Amino acid sequence: MRTDLAFPYRVDSQGRTATASYDDHVRQMIRQLLFTSPGERVMRPDFGCGLLDLVFEPNSPELASTLQLSVQAALQRWLGDVIEIETLEIVSEDNVVRIRLDYVVLATGTRRTDVFGNGGPS
Repeated sequence: MRTDLAFPYRVDSQGRTATASYDDHVRQMIRQLLFTSPGERVMRPDFGCGLLDLVFEPNSPELASTLQLSVQAALQRWLGDVIEIETLEIVSEDNVVRIRLDYVVLATGTRRTDVFGNGGPS
């Protein structure tokens, strides 16, 4: 079974670098992509999807549509060789926006559903 470095980087209970299964590592990569603003990374200034840039925008169907497009484009650009998106749903409720993503991890064939919101996966 393949393992990768866990994100965020940390030390495990045995004093070693924490690891994650490949499927969990892919979920962590998606989280990094969603919550990184373009321009935040020095060597990859266009990495990210701009989700955090919209945090103070009024919650509306238009915001959900904008997020749908930017998240879909970022996932396809940066992780298109790692995952196959089956369903991407942006849900706006009161002052919370949740991203529900159904996808297949291409290397393992694992189907996953993850919900991201409030700073990370729920």
